[in-house]
Amino acid sequence: MFINKAKDGTHNLCGAKVAALRKEMGLSQRALADRLQLDGLDIDKNAIQRLECGKRFVTDIELVALARVLRVSVELLVTESARHTVAVVP
Repeated sequence: MFINKAKDGTHNLCGAKVAALRKEMGLSQRALADRLQLDGLDIDKNAIQRLECGKRFVTDIELVALARVLRVSVELLVTESARHTVAVVP
């Protein structure tokens, strides 16, 4: 039987980093959802909340949009390290 969870039991690798980056940018979950919607991703505040706490899987399409809006690399979002560095993508 396969278990699709990270080592910490969450359903994604990027949730905590998304939350930290969002807060560093001074954005609410709603504001992040709004920016993602402007980027073409159909997502709402509740999905952001579930994503950040690890209760929601993240698709590759969502991952690319998150990286673009948060101005970081996809690699930074999926690296299993708990630490993050804001590396602005040109």
